[in-house]
Amino acid sequence: MARLALRLKAAVQPKFSARRYNRCPVCGRVRGFLRRFQMCRICFRFLSLKGEIPGVRKASW
Repeated sequence: MARLALRLKAAVQPKFSARRYNRCPVCGRVRGFLRRFQMCRICFRFLSLKGEIPGVRKASW
């Protein structure tokens, strides 16, 4: 779990757009971020298996 200070720092609009970085709003993780869903891979998997992300299904073939 990321520190609260780092999550708040990432939420603030930076002076320059190049300084912006993606952080998961659920857990605060920086790595493994999925831009399409705006969350990290771990939270994405957890929420998709619970059925809370619309349009996402577990693959089966």
